Amino acid sequence: MNNKLIKLEDLHRFNKLEILAKQVVEGTIIGLHKSPFHGFSAEFAEHRLFNQGDPVKSIDWKVYGRTDKLFIKRFEEETNLRCRIVMDVSSSMNFPLEDDLEKKIPFNKLGFSIVSAACFMHVFKKQRDAVAISAFSSEVEMHTKAKSTTVHHNLLMAKLQEFLDRNKENVETGTAKCLHEIAENTHRRSLVIIFSDMLSTKESEDELFNALQHLRHNKHEVIMFHVMDKNLEMDFEFDNRPYHFIDLESGQEIKLESNRIKKAYKEQMETKFKDFRLRCAQHRIDFVTADINQDFSQVLLPYLAKRSKMKG
Repeated sequence: MNNKLIKLEDLHRFNKLEILAKQVVEGTIIGLHKSPFHGFSAEFAEHRLFNQGDPVKSIDWKVYGRTDKLFIKRFEEETNLRCRIVMDVSSSMNFPLEDDLEKKIPFNKLGFSIVSAACFMHVFKKQRDAVAISAFSSEVEMHTKAKSTTVHHNLLMAKLQEFLDRNKENVETGTAKCLHEIAENTHRRSLVIIFSDMLSTKESEDELFNALQHLRHNKHEVIMFHVMDKNLEMDFEFDNRPYHFIDLESGQEIKLESNRIKKAYKEQMETKFKDFRLRCAQHRIDFVTADINQDFSQVLLPYLAKRSKMKG
C-alpha cells in the first residue's frame, strides 16, 4: 500500500485509521522473523517452598545454597509486554497546517505520530500484548491502563481518532512536567514509546532530559521518536523572501527574511538534537528521528528490523 495516496481528510471522513494501520503492519512490519519486542513475558513475584511435582527448572539454586532449602520462583505472566504509547498533542504538533499538507506531505506531525502509534498498537494486538496511551499538552490529558483486550484496543483506537480529528490552537507544551507525572503513574515495568517534536519554549533541555531519566529510573524501556518536518524545522528550506512566522502554541508572530537566519538556525538546531541524541545514548534511551516527509512505514520498519536483530 502506498500511503502517499492517502490524504489526512480521508482519515477524517472514513475513519480509516485502524484499516490503514492494519494494512501497513501486515504488508511490511509483521513480516519480521522475530518479534522486535520480547523479554517482558514474566515478572518475578515471590518464592515459595518446592512441592513434589513442581518443575525442577524453577528451583532457585542460589537460595538453596544459602538456606539448604528448596524454593521455586513464582512469576506473574499477565502479558508478553506492557507498552505505554505517549503522545504529544500540543498545538506545535499541528505543523504543517492542514491547508499546506496537499502540496507537500500527507500528514502533519500529529497525524504522522497517530498513524505510527496505530501501527504499533496493531503489532501489539497481534502479539497479545497490553497497551496503554498517555496524551499530553500543557498537562496530561489522558492516561489509560494497559490491557490487551479487543474492547480496550478499540477504545484506544477511537481515542487516537479523536485526537486526529481535533485542531486545538494555542495549546502549549509541558513535556517535562507531563513526563514526570506519567512516570509516577506508570507503576509496572513497561516499554514506553514517546512521539513528540520536543519543542518546548518554557523548558530547558536539562528539564526534558531529567523527565526521560525519571522513566528510566523506574525501570521502563524508553523509545523517543523525535517527530519533525526536517525540510522546514531543521533545514529551514524556505524560499528567499520575507515570511510571517506564527508560533502555533503561544500565538506570537514575527516577520523576517528566512535566508538571514538560516545558517545560524540550522547550526543551533543541529547542535541541540545532536547533544540530545548523545545524552539519550548514554542513558540507554533509543532516539529515533522521524521525518514526516518520509512514509511512516519507512521510519518504523528499519527501526523494528534493527531492534529484532538486537533482541534476537
